[in-house]
Amino acid sequence: MFCGIDLGSRQVKIALMEGDSLVGSQLYDTISFYKHYGRKVENKLAIDFSALGIESVEYLVSTGYGRNTLDIQGAQKIPELKAHTLGAVWQTGLEEFTLLDLGGQDSKVIKVRKGKMVDFQTNDKCAASSGRYLENMAGVLGIDLAELSRYSEDPVDLSATCAIFGESELIGRIIEGHELSRLGAGINYSIFRRIQPMLRDFYSQKLVFTGGVAQNQALQEIIQREMNCQVIVPTYPQLNGAIGCCIAAREIKEKGEQKCRKSE
Repeated sequence: MFCGIDLGSRQVKIALMEGDSLVGSQLYDTISFYKHYGRKVENKLAIDFSALGIESVEYLVSTGYGRNTLDIQGAQKIPELKAHTLGAVWQTGLEEFTLLDLGGQDSKVIKVRKGKMVDFQTNDKCAASSGRYLENMAGVLGIDLAELSRYSEDPVDLSATCAIFGESELIGRIIEGHELSRLGAGINYSIFRRIQPMLRDFYSQKLVFTGGVAQNQALQEIIQREMNCQVIVPTYPQLNGAIGCCIAAREIKEKGEQKCRKSE
């Protein structure tokens, strides 16, 4: 059993694979996960896999937001960008594409050629192009994310580049009397404007969209329309990094087996 863990800023994602098949997955609020399933032992995070209902983990690989501060006992770490590239290639079967990952607090754009990452850009300095921004703005409108994801046409202009100032600007637009659909479209379009420069730099006809924000149908439509590209959302957009860790774990096993055969 291969186990991949993506320690995200908002959620911990766990993927389980046997061979080339995804056989299980789990998602937890990050703080809740640390409180109930992890404890620090000798400066490493010890995970109670039995409490998670996970047995017989042969290879464990981790990545993500938390990997810079926490090592998991018994796990090998890989860079977050590598994990997401591996996961996207496995999920889509593509080798030539641009990968856009919008998570809870950051955004990543990766240029993939021949199945390998050849360049990348990230934005983790401001939450204004992330899931947290969408949650906050939806809260101002008094709607949920599912409803927000329906609005993509005739957006009001929201030009503030900061998440905090963006909320104040949205309140101003509400006071002006704009329709909910236009306000929602303005929020979604403001996300696109912030990531557009990175998408333009790494333009591909096929764009693989992952992360929790990938479930926003309106943003999918805006990107496809404005960038004139095909937007592909894999089956498990939120699990992409964890799946990539599983693929890395399988590669580690295969390299170990090859090394053993050569030494015989």
